[in-house]
Amino acid sequence: MAQTSRIEWTGATWNPVTGCTKISAGCKNCYAERLALRLTAMGQPNYRNGFRVTTHPHTLEAPLRWKRPRMIFVNSMSDLFHAAVPFTFIEQVFHVMRLATRHRFQVLTKRSARLLKLSPRLDWPKNVWMGVTVENARCLFRADELRKTAAAVKFISFEPLLGPIPAIDLARINWVIVGGESGPGARPMRADWALDIRDRCIAANVPFFFKQWGGANKKKTGRILDGKTWNQIPNTRESRELLLSAG
Repeated sequence: MAQTSRIEWTGATWNPVTGCTKISAGCKNCYAERLALRLTAMGQPNYRNGFRVTTHPHTLEAPLRWKRPRMIFVNSMSDLFHAAVPFTFIEQVFHVMRLATRHRFQVLTKRSARLLKLSPRLDWPKNVWMGVTVENARCLFRADELRKTAAAVKFISFEPLLGPIPAIDLARINWVIVGGESGPGARPMRADWALDIRDRCIAANVPFFFKQWGGANKKKTGRILDGKTWNQIPNTRESRELLLSAG
């Protein structure tokens, strides 16, 4: 069965790879690492290596068995473009996504350099949305590298948003997500940082999704930004139907 997700901008998760390593400021309080260690302690076999990068070939065909169309976040517990993931395995993941045309797959990475390097060698299906995380202005280079890839839909996740992001270039970007950090030790997000990105998206006609304020209790802080909920996504009608069909 698909793992139904509580992440607001997707419907399910699929983890053919688990585990990762920290590479930038946004990784400091990694939720996936905390969850992986709990699952290891519980004896979950896919986490037998803890949070070390591990591929799971037995999970590759899972989306092909999910009959209902879904919005699927690929590797919520890892990074598909981590250096420890063999290119041949990345190819297998893309092959499955290419076959599962009824789904839309959302891939998110902080390893934009490897993404760009491998992009010409990958056969990009139209149902794959490729994104990069940009947590502060120092990481804007990831968006520049994403722009050069062959992905049909490109998005930026400003989460956790840790500082202002001046001079954002939204050319050839199809979607923007903004969210504050949540959980133990969460670093605060200022409203003006989020509002500035929102305003730039409106000006550029780029769909804007505000995920959360975050904090120690994200349910308490909620998702309201400037008096409303922002749930915009690319190809609104069809994508919305997939998102609402989750479960």
